[in-house]
Order: sequence, then C-alpha cells, then structure tokens
Amino acid sequence: MGLFRPNIYKKTIYDINYDLLKEKGIRCLIFDLDNTLGLISHKNCPRDAVKLINKLKKDFIVVISSNNTKKRLKPYLEELGIEGTSWSMKPSIKSLIYIKAKYKLKKREMCMIGDQIVTDVLAGNRFKIKTILVDPLGDKDLKITGLNRKLEAKIIARYEKKGLFRRGNYYGE
Repeated sequence: MGLFRPNIYKKTIYDINYDLLKEKGIRCLIFDLDNTLGLISHKNCPRDAVKLINKLKKDFIVVISSNNTKKRLKPYLEELGIEGTSWSMKPSIKSLIYIKAKYKLKKREMCMIGDQIVTDVLAGNRFKIKTILVDPLGDKDLKITGLNRKLEAKIIARYEKKGLFRRGNYYGE
C-alpha cells in the first residue's frame, strides 16, 4: 500500500461502519475538522455531526486534529465536549504522537478520518494507523489546501491508472 492510499474510502463520515471499527479494536477516532466535520464557513459544528460525535463518544475516544487555528477549532471542541489539537501541521505526525501518549493507546487502536490525502491520510499512514478518506464536504478550501488538492488529483490519477483507487468507488472494511 502506498503512503497516500487510505485503508478505507467512504463518501462521508456518516457512511463509515463504526461498529466494525470497534469490533476490529479501534478505540480512538481522530477527525479532521475542515471539510470533514463541517464546512470551512461553519462557525459551529453542524447538527448532524454533533449527533454523530455524541453517539460515537459512547464507544470511542473522539478527538479532532486540525491544521487550522485554535480559534477556529475551539467552538467545535466546546460544542462537542471533546479535545483536539490545532496547528497539527499534518502530514506531520506530532499530533498523533501526542494523542497516542495522552490516551495511552496502541497504534492499532487509532484511526485517522479526513478529506485530504496529502495531509490526513499521509499523516495516518506515516504513523502506521488505520486511515479513512472521505469526500470533502464543500469546494471552498484554505489557499494552501487548494495546492494540496492539485497534488492529490495527480496522486489519485496515478493510483487509478494502477487500478488501486477511484473516487466514487467506495471501499474498505
């Protein structure tokens, strides 16, 4: 498996089989923020995401790892009653190291969920934890993310040519 290829690919966070993740020993779900849990324009967490996270908190440690600022992340953390890391600088694995240590986890108990191959998936794969890629919720991104999306398109094209990946062809579990 390449460093950019997710273990699982789903349309949204709502399409993930969390029961199966739990059965496979996953104890901690690490979500990206922008375009994964909510649109970049959302000041607060969308209601559907709040419901999902509240349900997941019964079975999992739920954390947000965002490359965005503390100010951007704070309303989500407060509303969801969870912890998270800002300025994660993914694909750096520093936030994943911190989360693993803080919650006394084994890598096999962790799962990174996000909408970007070159940040979320790459960080998770570099740290050797399960990765789940979801489609971005919207088209609007930070400027740096726009550059990432161009790189991501080239990576996907290479994987598609090898028959390893196709957007819209959801797999995993």
